[in-house]
Amino acid sequence: MFNRLILPFTLVFSIGAAHAADTQKWYPSKYGAQDEIGAVNLLDAQSVLDAAKLIKTGKTYPLAVPIDKNLPAFRHRSFHLTNVQPGEAGGTSLGPNKFTFNDELVVGWTGVGTQLNGIGHIGIDNVYYNGNRAADFVSVEGVKKLGIEKVPPIVTRGVVLDMTAVYGKAIVPEKTEFTVADIQKALDLQGVSIRKGDVVLFNTGWLELIGKDNQKFLAVEPGIGMEAAKWLVDKQIVAFGGDTWASEIYPAKDGQEFPVNQYMLAKNGIYNLELIDSRALVRDKAWEFMFVLGQPLYKGSTQVNINPVAIH
Repeated sequence: MFNRLILPFTLVFSIGAAHAADTQKWYPSKYGAQDEIGAVNLLDAQSVLDAAKLIKTGKTYPLAVPIDKNLPAFRHRSFHLTNVQPGEAGGTSLGPNKFTFNDELVVGWTGVGTQLNGIGHIGIDNVYYNGNRAADFVSVEGVKKLGIEKVPPIVTRGVVLDMTAVYGKAIVPEKTEFTVADIQKALDLQGVSIRKGDVVLFNTGWLELIGKDNQKFLAVEPGIGMEAAKWLVDKQIVAFGGDTWASEIYPAKDGQEFPVNQYMLAKNGIYNLELIDSRALVRDKAWEFMFVLGQPLYKGSTQVNINPVAIH
C-alpha cells in the first residue's frame, strides 16, 4: 500500500518541480512581467542616431520579395489578390469627369512572403512570451496581448552575413547548420562584428530556388541551430532572420518543430524576419547599414507582411 501511494506522489512532485524550474528559466521577462515588446526595449534614440552614422552612399535597398499566388508559403498558407472596379461594370465611369479607379481585395495569410514574426507568434505548449497562456489572450479575432501593433518602429544597425562565402557555394546546401565558428568566419571575412541592438540577417542563396524548385525550398533549409541561437541571444540582438522561410535549420534534430524560434521568440523576445532579400546588399558588399521597419499595424495579429529598408 505504501509503495502504491508514494509513486504517484513522487511523480506529481517531479512534474511540479520541473514545471517550476522551466518557469524560472524563461519568464517573467527580464524587461518586466507586463512587457509585450521584448528585445526592442534595447532600442532608443541613440540607437537610431548610431545607425544613421552608417549611411555612406545614401543608397536604399528594399528587403522584401514580391508576393503573388505562386510564391511558395508555409504549409497551409496562401495569397490571392483580386482587382475590382466598383460601379464600373461594362466599362462605365463615374460623374461628368468620367472618374474610374482600381481597388484590390486580398484574401491571404499575413505569414506569406517577407514577414515580421512577432513574439506572440511562437509558443511552447501554449505558453508564449513572458508566460502568457493562450487561454488568457488568444481569440479567433486576434490576440489581446503581444499583438504586432504593439511593436514600435525598428530602426537600428543591420548586419548581413554572407554564408555562401563561408561555405563556398552559391546556394548553401540543405542540412547545413551554421555554427558559432561559421558565423565568426563570416564576420571576419567581412570585417564586421555583432553589437547590442543589431538586426542580424543571413544570406544563404536560398531565394534562388523560388520558381525553380519550390518543393525543396519549403521542405528543407540551412540555418542556425541552438548553439548559434544562444550565442546570438548573448550578443543581445533585436531580431534575426534571412532569405529562408523559417530562419533556422529545418528539419530540426530529433523531430523537433522549430526549437530555435521557440527559444528566440518565446523565451527571449527576439523577432524573426523571414524571406529577407539580401542579394543586392551582398553584391554591393554593404555588410552593415541602417535598418528601418515600420510594419502595418494589424491589431491582434502576431505576424505581418513587411518591406523593410536598408540604407547604406
